[in-house]
Amino acid sequence: MRHWPSWAEARCASHWFTALQQETAWKQEAITLFGKRHPLPRLTCWMADPGCGYRYSGLDNIVEPWSATASMLRDQLTELSGWRFNSLLLNFYRNGRDAMGFHADDEPELEPQAPIASLSLGASRTLRFKPKRGHQGEPLNLELAHGDLLLMDPPTQQHWLHGLPKRLRVSEPRLNLTFRVVRAGSAAAS
Repeated sequence: MRHWPSWAEARCASHWFTALQQETAWKQEAITLFGKRHPLPRLTCWMADPGCGYRYSGLDNIVEPWSATASMLRDQLTELSGWRFNSLLLNFYRNGRDAMGFHADDEPELEPQAPIASLSLGASRTLRFKPKRGHQGEPLNLELAHGDLLLMDPPTQQHWLHGLPKRLRVSEPRLNLTFRVVRAGSAAAS
């Protein structure tokens, strides 16, 4: 993993935060667990090139077109990483009650050799990492602040789980953008 604290200076990050809140078609999806529907504890949006669908937790994400701000950020991250990201999952955590459980972004439609670029805007939150069963390593907590960039290079997703726990004392919102590469011709991309 490569972490750039304050990759975006505060004023620029705040501008992106506001623009993305306004430009994004937010949804609150629901998943089925043990036969019961539960709303996700966050708002989401999947922006992608045509044909770059994505399925996780039983959800088929509707492809939204790239917003102006998301497209500009994609260009910057493509230049930095050397990878042309063709998709973006945006997660909007309205406050510290919104969270994400431990998981790996290792779905078959994702290109396993590509990094995942994660940009944090808004409230500072702790991203937790723990090794997958059968893999070695010590758990890691990484505080991601406004404007921080994290590149999760391979084989991070193959060996580690990550999650964003609740933080009840946080009242401010957080926006997380995870830029990805979906493989052409995958089942979810059709």
